[in-house]
Amino acid sequence: MSSSPTIQNAHWAKARPVLSVLIPFLRDDPATLLTMLDREAAGLEGAAEIVVLDDGTGDSRLTERLSAQIEDLTLPIRLITLGSNQGRSRGRNRLADAARGSSLLFLDSDMRPDSERFLQSWAALVRNDAPPVAFGGFSLLQASDEPRFSVHRAMATRGECVGVTERAKAPEKYVYTSNLLVRRDVFEAEAFDSAFTGWGWEDVEWAMRVSRRWPVIHIDNPATHMGLDTVDQLAGKYEQSAGNFARVVARHPDIVSSYPSYRVARALKRIPILRQVRPLIKRLALAGWAPTEARAFSLRLYRAALYAEAV
Repeated sequence: MSSSPTIQNAHWAKARPVLSVLIPFLRDDPATLLTMLDREAAGLEGAAEIVVLDDGTGDSRLTERLSAQIEDLTLPIRLITLGSNQGRSRGRNRLADAARGSSLLFLDSDMRPDSERFLQSWAALVRNDAPPVAFGGFSLLQASDEPRFSVHRAMATRGECVGVTERAKAPEKYVYTSNLLVRRDVFEAEAFDSAFTGWGWEDVEWAMRVSRRWPVIHIDNPATHMGLDTVDQLAGKYEQSAGNFARVVARHPDIVSSYPSYRVARALKRIPILRQVRPLIKRLALAGWAPTEARAFSLRLYRAALYAEAV
């Protein structure tokens, strides 16, 4: 790949980390997350480094602010700034190339650790067990409770903020790149598929691929997903993700066929006027007067109706 502007603080050169924390962002400001992680510097005793990737934001003032912040932080940190957006898969592959640790922790810029020993717990797991793949979990403990995010909160609580026991029943299903540990040799053998574009499914497809070769474990070390969306924003993401879902179905039909979203999409596919009905389903999801659970159900149904064309 072509070179891109990079800066690192004075602690970078001498660091010998076992854990590389990899944080991509596009227009989001990761400053708060960096501050929270840096509070653990003393307890980590040199075990961790952070690599931050600006995936084409194009904001020189943000770059200047982050550069100044990074210089003042204690953890070894490098910032890579890309001139144009490379996408979720390519960006994370680029982060992995820049990392030096034996294990990689993918952490989205809108995540907030729920524990004051968040990185220390991950570093201890690497030192003691070095699992091929481990997911720490999601929460909404620190997320906004504004009414405009109520539908996303309801959906995430039901589908993503799942406890360790439940996640372990379908380990490849509950894997997201927002709090994901991957051993270096595993990632070098199975990187993210850069053919995925837009939003969604590249992390789940990766987990399906990896789970055929290595165990995927789940632990209780969650972080809060701060980036809740409105219904309109979520619907837009689902509209982007239909093509990615089709790629997953084509590659892993044996796994996807057990998912409720797949089974509902197959059932909806048999409705002759589905394309005419789909806007009505979306309209109900957008209706602010409707109960939150009804809107969440409608949004899930709208997603399945979009995916019906892929199954």
